[in-house]
Order: sequence, then structure tokens, then C-alpha cells
Amino acid sequence: MAPAVPGTLERPHFIGIGGAGMSGIAKILAQRGAKVAGSDAKDSPTAEALRALGATVHIGHAPAHLAEDASCVVVSSAIRADNPELVRAGELAIPVVHRSDALASVMTGLRSIAVAGTHGKTTTTSMLAVALSGLDLDPSYAIGGDLEGPGTNAGHGGGDIFVAEADESDRSFQKYDPEVAIVLNVELDHHANYASMDEIYESFETFIGKIVPGGTLVISADQPGAVELTSRVRDRSELNVVTYGESENADVRIHKITPRGLTSEVTILLAGRFLTFTVSVPGRHYANNAVAALAAGVALGIPAHNLASAIGGYTGVKRRLQLKGEAAGVQVIDSYAHHPTEMTADLEAMRSAVAAGTRLLVVFQPHLFSRTQELGTEMGQALALADASIVLDIYPAREDPIPGVTSELIVNAALAASAAVTAVHDKAAVPAAVAGMVKPGDLVLTMGAGDVTDLGPAILAHLTHSGPAN
Repeated sequence: MAPAVPGTLERPHFIGIGGAGMSGIAKILAQRGAKVAGSDAKDSPTAEALRALGATVHIGHAPAHLAEDASCVVVSSAIRADNPELVRAGELAIPVVHRSDALASVMTGLRSIAVAGTHGKTTTTSMLAVALSGLDLDPSYAIGGDLEGPGTNAGHGGGDIFVAEADESDRSFQKYDPEVAIVLNVELDHHANYASMDEIYESFETFIGKIVPGGTLVISADQPGAVELTSRVRDRSELNVVTYGESENADVRIHKITPRGLTSEVTILLAGRFLTFTVSVPGRHYANNAVAALAAGVALGIPAHNLASAIGGYTGVKRRLQLKGEAAGVQVIDSYAHHPTEMTADLEAMRSAVAAGTRLLVVFQPHLFSRTQELGTEMGQALALADASIVLDIYPAREDPIPGVTSELIVNAALAASAAVTAVHDKAAVPAAVAGMVKPGDLVLTMGAGDVTDLGPAILAHLTHSGPAN
């Protein structure tokens, strides 16, 4: 039987309903029978998918879009106080609910797994959703990206497990009460909300404190921030701590990762036994995500060998090393990486997956002024792993410009690291610029969390029509 829809969420209005996190909750509520409505800045396949579920989706933001009988207005941290629909909600005295509170409500009554960490949340959550579905456990899930298989970022299942991506960026992950929590890594990011590593640790400690008594924390044994966090919480009563990774002290130890083209073969040591399985995405980073997912499933009582086999059915998430196509002998792959650690992981994954001699070219779009201000040097250093790079202007998302902070910070750091890098300020000029750099056999990686993803098809179309200049 489907969990009841909380009264406050019976007729919700989502501002920014097309966003990855917002649309997932809206889909689940619509599938449970709620009368869902909302608005977004532009139309999209996500908006169409919501309409197909019975939701009303308005394009643009206007006071008239908010029905007077709405039970609540759901917002994310990106919605500004002067949004006309939010202002109208205040005039009508309609309750305003943060996205994280809405997600916590739909998770209530189910055995939940919450996945946190600066990098890899979407992939790990997706691996769990696919594996549990493959084992006929019919989970509910809410993910920050669309799965390649079902092509959606959320679903209401008939089983008793809920898998959720838990966002630490604005501390909203502190709203959940998971049976199992995964912490993939702990790094200083989200600089608009965290001033120091101490604040990051305190936030994660609060998140871990919300694990239900007798529940389990699955955490990396390799990443320094995660190791420090483990030392801070290991002695908590009624908390089971399971570490995973390549460290010899890991409870679930990665014995070997063997690249197999665009896949990997992973061997782990678990409870004194070796277990080998396939991960259908390349690189150590994704192999580690798969092991974290497996350890979390085992913590729920699911047999490890069943999970290992089912994880092999995961084929990826859109924008996570997603092959967009090939033209004129050049492959184009899209990457969501926007933090230096993620950029390095994806570039190293591609290096291990392609044939020797293949040139790797990156089209990188920095995401957020605050992140570029703090990590621009490290971004430029990461680009030195590519054979050549194009750097676009900063994608601002929810932020206003910061004086003196531009993508030149990244370009200069890349040049200092002896990288071949070019700044291109006009996004429309990128396909021709790429064509002037590539030759048959090369691989192009569009990289970033903004609208750089739109360039993959444009690059392929240009190459198909005109071919590479070399």
C-alpha cells in the first residue's frame, strides 16, 4: 500500500518544478495521487514528464500561476524572496515548505538510505535504485539526475525502501532520518554556505546524528575528510559504522579494480570472502561508488552476491560520462564534473578507458562565482590532465557576479600548470573552435554543471556537416 500523502502536500505548488531535486519530489507525489502544480522558467522534457503524470506546469513565474487553494508552496534554496509566486503565497497565507522537508515527508514510514558527499551522490543513489529494482524490491527513489534506463530521476515504488540523494550544500540533508546513511567524501565546497572545514564536519555530524538508533553509517576509508569524520562519530552508541575503500583497514575492502574499456571489474573482500562484479562505467571513482552502494544494501540485509550482480545492470546517469555520439571519427562525452576532485576523477577515468594515443579535449564551463573564487586554481590544474581545453565564462546559476572573479582565474592556473588552454567567451563559437582542434580518433569531453551540456549535440552537428579542420 502506498504511503499516505501528508495533508500539507495534497495540493502542492512547486516553484522551479523542473529542477532535478524539485521535479523528483513532484513526480513521487503525483504518482501517490497528489494534485501537483508548479512553474519553471522554461519548458523542458521534465515539464512534459510531469504533465504526463497529471501535474499542471506553468512556464514563467507569475502570481496568477499559484492557485488560491494550494496546500503549500515548495521551494528550494535557489528561490529568491522576491519571486512573484512566493510573494503571492505570503499574501494568501499559504504555507511555504522547503524541498528537503517535502522529501523528508515522502520518505516517512519507509526504510530509507540517504546518500551524501561532495562527489558521487547521484551515481551512488542511482546504482542503488537500479540494483534494488533489478532484485524486484521495487524501491522509491529521488535522484539528482535522470537514469539512463528508466530515464527519470524519481519514482514511487511499492516496496518498503526509499533511496534518496541527500544534499549537504545547504544543510538540508539534516532533515532526514535514514536507516542507512552513506558518506562518500567530506570536502570544503559550497562556499556560499560553509566558511570552513569545521562547519562542514559539524554539519555532517548532525546528519549522522539523525540516523535511526541501530542504523548504519557507510563511509569511505580512503578520503581524508571522511576518515576524520569517522574518528569523530565512531564511538556513538547505537550507530553501526561500516567503512569501505582500498585501505587495508576498510570493513569492505576493494582488493582490485581492473579497467575493461568503458567498464571496470571490481574485486572486494567482504566478511573474509572475495567477490568480483562488473561496474558498467569507467574509473576508480565510480568503482568506489559501486562498493558504497553494495555496502549500504548489505546493511539493509540484502545478500551481497545478489547486489553485486544487480549493480552490473546500472548503465549510467545522464551527464555522468554520458556518450552523446560520434561524428567524423570524434566521440563526444558529457560530464557533470564541476569541482576539481570530480574533474580529476573523470579525466583519469577517461584516460584509463581509451586506447593509448587517443587525445582528450575538454570544453569546461565553471559553475558558480563563489566556487571559482575558492577553487579556480585547482580547476585549472585539473585541466592539465587533458591534451587541450576550452574554458567558457562562469555559469552563474543562482549567484550574482563577484568583482574580479572570472574564468580567467582558471585559464591562468591551467597555463601555469603547462596546460594547452583557450578561453572562448561566446558559447555559440565553441563547435567551430572544437572542429579546429580535433582530428579523427579524438575524444571531446563537455564538462560542468551548467548549460555546457547543450554543446555536445552542437559539436556533433558541426563535425557531421563540416568535419574536423585537421
